[in-house]
Amino acid sequence: MRAINPWINFNGNAEEAFTFYKSVFGGEFTKIVRFKDLASAEFQVAESEENKIMYIALPLGKNNVLVANDVPEFMGKVSESENRSKIFVNADSHEEADKIFNGLSAGGSVEGPIGDTPWGTYAGMFRDKYGIEWIVEFDSRG
Repeated sequence: MRAINPWINFNGNAEEAFTFYKSVFGGEFTKIVRFKDLASAEFQVAESEENKIMYIALPLGKNNVLVANDVPEFMGKVSESENRSKIFVNADSHEEADKIFNGLSAGGSVEGPIGDTPWGTYAGMFRDKYGIEWIVEFDSRG
């Protein structure tokens, strides 16, 4: 398997969230497609949704990509309080774990402060200001 890449659905603020993620992770978006870019006679796009994101991608590291879209209003709202999944970030160093944890958790709610864990790693868990749940971990054992 080459990679598994998380894909996040948003309620109209995907671009804002990804601009925030880019400020923490760095890098550049590889692609941004807006709903208006796909509009045609067969695929009608409401004026209120023209500038919403159909696809946005932010590379993370060598083989990973964080992907997202805004869910069109006709499909209903995404539950921003769901807790069925988390994005797991395996950091390369203690310092990188702190940087990512502190950056992404700003304005969110920390569920487990970053620190040494009983299983021998350095980790923390939080929900960011967009409702997305993350775990950041550094394992010095490799």
